[in-house]
This record gives sequence, C-alpha cells and structure tokens, in this order.
Amino acid sequence: MAQLVFLTGAPGSGKSTLARLLVESRPLALLLDLDTLRAQLGDWKADPAAAGVRTRHLALAAARAQLELGADVVVPQFVRRPELIEQFRVLAADVGARFVLVALVSSPEEAAERFRTRRTSADPNHHDAAHLQDLAGAAPIGELYADMLAMLAGFPETVQVESVPGEVEATLAALRAVLRP
Repeated sequence: MAQLVFLTGAPGSGKSTLARLLVESRPLALLLDLDTLRAQLGDWKADPAAAGVRTRHLALAAARAQLELGADVVVPQFVRRPELIEQFRVLAADVGARFVLVALVSSPEEAAERFRTRRTSADPNHHDAAHLQDLAGAAPIGELYADMLAMLAGFPETVQVESVPGEVEATLAALRAVLRP
C-alpha cells in the first residue's frame, strides 16, 4: 500500500533533509516539497498568497497521480492551519493510501535558533523562507512553532519525532520506525 507521509515541523527542523533521505531509500517515491514547487512559479514573490494557493493545487494533483500509480509521496511542509493536512489526508483516503502525519519537534527556542542559522545557507528554499519571514506582520518563529503544535492537537494521529540538532541519522531512524506499517 502506498504511503503519503506529511512531515511537518518548524522552519529549520530538518524536514527537507529527512524527506530527501527517506525518499532516497524508497524506490520511485516522490519528494513533494511545496517550497521548491512554489519557487518554480514565475515571480511568485510578487504575490506570495496567490502562489501558495496555486502551489497547493499543483501539489495535490501531483500527489494524487503518484499515489494512484502505487508509489509513496513524502511532503515536508511547515503548517499552522489544518486545511492543507486535511486535504492530503482526504486525498490519501480517496486513493486507498496510508496517511502518516509526523511532526518534528524540539523547542521554540531551538526552532528559532535553527531558523536564524539558515540565513547563511546556500539552499534557495532557505532564502525564500527568510523572505517570507521578513514580510511585514510575519510572526516570530517561536510563535509559529507554538501555533503549529496547537493546530496539531486537532490531529490525534500525529506522531511526534524529536529532531535533535546534528543527529540526522538518529532522527531519520526514529522517523523510519514510525513509518513501518
């Protein structure tokens, strides 16, 4: 049975790295990184909200196609509102795939520190996240983290995996353990 793994966590928690490593070990699995997909839209920074809506539509369509082919999808995405998780959960049920919601957790302070260190990263997604964080009215990372945890309380199936800085292999092993059927 195909799996749709929705991997959430604060910015800088290791979602993208862990998702990439997870996909590398699953033949023909799809890494569906919404931040990367959004960056493929021309001049998305001119209207980030519209780009976000378009990205979600494209991601759901790609996930449906992949799951219908019987292959896994891994979606690393920070969320504060439940709608996107619910859309992916419904999609998995519609196509008969197993839905797994995993939250990478640490502490609000750790999340904020990790985000600060990303500003010097060469990864374009990290620069895009910094751009969004710099927009007027953007909430501090600690607040975003708290909002995410509060929202996830509405999803009792959420499995929490501790994301330990510098311990990618140990965190990946814990992630793999929760993904076994």
